[in-house]
Amino acid sequence: MRATRWDLCAVLNQEQVLLGLLHPDALRGEASTPAEHVMQSAPTTIRPHLTLDELGTRLKKRDHLAVTTADGRFLGVVLRSDVERKMIEREHFVKN
Repeated sequence: MRATRWDLCAVLNQEQVLLGLLHPDALRGEASTPAEHVMQSAPTTIRPHLTLDELGTRLKKRDHLAVTTADGRFLGVVLRSDVERKMIEREHFVKN
């Protein structure tokens, strides 16, 4: 699997609760291997109410974080590159 920006896959249960993340290395293995054997279980998550500055702080040492509700329902993924770009845009807007 090789995409332009997305190189991970969310593993969800029937209720859309995030169970884990599959990274590219996990997808290079045997096709018959169950996702639960190669996924990153219980990944670090954030809530959708965080501010841009809070996201920037949390993403300093990570490329991405999964966004979930308080009950674990998957909402999406936020990328460090997107947060950095938005912070630069905000600074440029404030200066002008």
